[in-house]
Amino acid sequence: MKQRQEIFFSQLQSHRDYLLHTVKDVTQEEADIIPNGFSNSIRWNLGHVYTEQYMWLESLTKERAGIPEAFGQWFGWGSSPKIFTEETPSFEQLKQLLKGQISSIKDQYEGRLEEEFEPTEIRKLTTIEQVLLWTSFHEGMHLQGISDLKRIIRIIEQQESKFRF
Repeated sequence: MKQRQEIFFSQLQSHRDYLLHTVKDVTQEEADIIPNGFSNSIRWNLGHVYTEQYMWLESLTKERAGIPEAFGQWFGWGSSPKIFTEETPSFEQLKQLLKGQISSIKDQYEGRLEEEFEPTEIRKLTTIEQVLLWTSFHEGMHLQGISDLKRIIRIIEQQESKFRF
């Protein structure tokens, strides 16, 4: 059981490391661009991944994960970077939060992955392991969105640089 959990958390960390590697060369300015046809930015996607993972765990366990309430307003489902304020975490702050999140979750939930709870309303998940598998899949969907944003932003930057004198 212990070895299985180590493999599980190692895999979650590997997914997270890949996400962070993908945004390693993104600037703060690029992280806030919302290209035409998109509704969110790279920074919003990072905050959303961070926030939603904790919100799903809180929804299942009814235990507070310790994220500030404003995170749900800034990064929760249906939110938009258009409402960001000076208090909204920066791109760099979000990368640091994401970097430590899996370790923090492991500290809180290790040994409890198979613990049964009342099913969540939306996906009928009943264990912490199921929630973490779902949020890992969700993270992958947002990784694709981030990759698409990054590619579009770089194409726009290349086109704009052709017209600079």
